[in-house]
Amino acid sequence: MHDQQDSDGPGQDSQTFYNKLITSVPGILYTFWASADGSKQRFPYVSQRVNDWFGLEPETLQKSADGLFGIVHPDDLAGILESIQTSALDLTVWKHCARLKLTSGEYQWFEGYSEPERLSDGSTLWYGQFHNIQQYKELEQSLRESEAEHSYQAGFQKLIADLSKEFINLHFGTIDECINELLKNIGQFFGVDRAYLFTFTDNYQFMANTHEWVNPGVSALMDRQQNVYIGCLQWWQQQISGMVSHNKVVFIPDASALPDIAAGERELLERRGVCSMFAVPVKVRGRVTGFFGVDSLRQRRWREDQGDLLIIVSGLLSGALERHNLEQKLLSQSIRDPLTGLHNRRYLMPRLYEMLGRAARNQETFAVAMFDIDHFKQINDSLGHLAGDYVLTEIAGILEQQTRGMDVVARFGGEEFVVAYSLEQSDDVGRMVARILQAVRDHNFRYESFPIEVTVSAGIAAVTDLPKIPSSPDPVIGKADRYLYLAKQAGRDCFVDASGTYRI
Repeated sequence: MHDQQDSDGPGQDSQTFYNKLITSVPGILYTFWASADGSKQRFPYVSQRVNDWFGLEPETLQKSADGLFGIVHPDDLAGILESIQTSALDLTVWKHCARLKLTSGEYQWFEGYSEPERLSDGSTLWYGQFHNIQQYKELEQSLRESEAEHSYQAGFQKLIADLSKEFINLHFGTIDECINELLKNIGQFFGVDRAYLFTFTDNYQFMANTHEWVNPGVSALMDRQQNVYIGCLQWWQQQISGMVSHNKVVFIPDASALPDIAAGERELLERRGVCSMFAVPVKVRGRVTGFFGVDSLRQRRWREDQGDLLIIVSGLLSGALERHNLEQKLLSQSIRDPLTGLHNRRYLMPRLYEMLGRAARNQETFAVAMFDIDHFKQINDSLGHLAGDYVLTEIAGILEQQTRGMDVVARFGGEEFVVAYSLEQSDDVGRMVARILQAVRDHNFRYESFPIEVTVSAGIAAVTDLPKIPSSPDPVIGKADRYLYLAKQAGRDCFVDASGTYRI
């Protein structure tokens, strides 16, 4: 049976799908190969953006890297070659900045970062990315025109570089930690009292404070700023419109001087002790999804370029959130069945290990119920595989409706499903499984006007059925599978557990 893919998942042309995902990652992803003697170099893989930015065909670079070296600024080429040689010799991380020529003929600054790996033939393969840092270089140049700004600029650039490195090397599950660290560093650098991140709902009628840093002695507000209705704040809605349509930075130099149309906003800010603030739009995949802001609780003089500096910080946040969303989508696809949308075995097994751990530590009990669709092959053979897919998705929906949020529902493979029940003392897993069998029997299965009679069989194994708590979920799953087999042998449309066979 061939599983039908979700509309937003990888279809038959999975390479095209993943190429689209790669284009969502800021910068250019690549692998770079150099022979053992350094005489041959090429890019076995380089993302399509190399053509958009530099007019270089990925297929050409796959044969030889000369095309890319040909667009490096003459003053930077020797440094790049030397750094590559050093990285290959010592197998150290390669990181370098250089100017590259765009299709317009203009040189702009780029930074590359990659990890080397020695291959069996003595050659070296690097995995990495490089991205445009021109805006940081331009900012550096403009600030250095003033000697008094030099120290400030150096500190800001170091901060941005450090934060950029953190986000570039971001690992799964660390996005919140990295954002909190960014807010802390930015807040301290600019000498503000609060730094924070808000997200909007799709209709911009509500906003929620997702991350916050406050100076010592300043009251934290995040817990009180969840699901805040802003549809009634006319002036703020106008500012949001400016963020969305023109990427506008909202600057309030004096909250007490807001116009009468912003009376509600003025009262809200004064109640929170805010004298002045900035709010900078944060975009994810080209859409404003929220804003990054800083507050001052006292009157102060802001830098003329304060908004520009905060835009750079907002850009870091936008890039990190885009990458995080992409990674979460890829992660979700890796742990979900593309046909039914249920979790798959890759997600199920770690959850069962967690349940085993709680059973060993806290004497918490759980049970595994394995379900199998009766005579499923006959459905496929008589009505076709699309009808079989329909039945699978309907069964998945019934399982989700008949289970609790604390239970884990997964497609185990083929026409088999597993529900892992976390059990309290009063829970009757047999009754919960019986409800599922009854719900399947009562469900109106109809494919292209053809009614389909569907029943399921089940086997239930509790961890307490075993002589001792096992080190892996396999004995529990194996016992549930054995009981499922007995239910099939008993005539189907029933379930079997340690105490026997039950029919509805």
